[in-house]
Amino acid sequence: MKDNQNTSTLISVMLAFFVMGFVDLVGIVTNYVEADFKMSDTSANLLAASTFIWFLVLSVPTGILVSNIGRRKTVLLSLGITTLSLFIPLLDYSVGMMFVSFSLLGIGNTFMQVALNPLLSNIVRQNRIVSALTLGQLIKAIASFLAPIIVAWSALEANEWRTVYAIFMLVAISAIIGLGFTDIEERNYSETTTYKECFSLLKDKFILMTFFGIMCHVGIDVGINLTIPKVFMERLNIPLEEAGLATSTYFIFRTIGCFTGAFILMKTSMRSVFGGSVLCMLAGIIMLCITDSSLYLYSAVALVGIGNSNIFPIIFAEAMHHEEYRKYDISSLMIMGLVGGAVFPLLMGLASDQTRYQSWALGVLLMGICYLIFLCFKLKR
Repeated sequence: MKDNQNTSTLISVMLAFFVMGFVDLVGIVTNYVEADFKMSDTSANLLAASTFIWFLVLSVPTGILVSNIGRRKTVLLSLGITTLSLFIPLLDYSVGMMFVSFSLLGIGNTFMQVALNPLLSNIVRQNRIVSALTLGQLIKAIASFLAPIIVAWSALEANEWRTVYAIFMLVAISAIIGLGFTDIEERNYSETTTYKECFSLLKDKFILMTFFGIMCHVGIDVGINLTIPKVFMERLNIPLEEAGLATSTYFIFRTIGCFTGAFILMKTSMRSVFGGSVLCMLAGIIMLCITDSSLYLYSAVALVGIGNSNIFPIIFAEAMHHEEYRKYDISSLMIMGLVGGAVFPLLMGLASDQTRYQSWALGVLLMGICYLIFLCFKLKR
């Protein structure tokens, strides 16, 4: 009976990981909102930025919240906020309410990022935690690459792309019900920290470099997610419903890269894997800037997906190894680095609006990749 209970609890937590992947809905949805309301790239990318700014604002307060109410309740709160964010576009589809929806999605995802991984450690044995976390990331990735497919299907078959919100909202409600009826014995609550303690780490040059590295990684991830459909429409003269499927290609190859990278890292230095990953991204972005071939465009997207798949864990591990006695502060600081998902899209929107070409938006991503090349030479392992 206990094994059955543990299995049902694990399923409930994994369903929450699936909901965590809903944040990647931002990329494809932004393209549809931009088309529906005839927005500029800058305005549309500001919409996406409203999701990721909350990682900077709420990472530390969320850690304090977890210490006060526990991980399970924090995850339940995040699921409730996410559900509300998914309901709003179905109730009132306007630019203003989409800003509210995207902001709530970011707030809910911040809570989940801070609390969900530690919650998983309370229901899985220590010797199985790595495989459980890998499974969680896989399930999150499934949500990421399904989103553009569901949006395209909804637009073509149901003649209403927002159907994806109703489908994902039902999944989020299911996660609330599943986790709500579980009883998880929590242990080893996270330490509390403050903004001052986190940002004091930036006095260390290496930690400062890794923080900017996380910003670049997430900025590239969100930026490519936003821009791929526009590039495909510009180069191939295809509708958004078809171009949006290229986003799924990115997420599929990012997932493949995560798993192959896990095995490669067992036998190869992190610096070597990091360098190879950055070169893949560099080649992919350059190809996206210059080619008009469908085959080469998809190949370029695949290269960027594989290249960006192992950047975060390597930077995170290097930062932890550098300052082992302040792991919680470093973890909070790295989560704050997800604000790169707000910074890069804004710069990309300005670049494409000024030039009318998406290649200039991709140029912003090239700057991020150049920084990661610099960071590669500073890695210690």
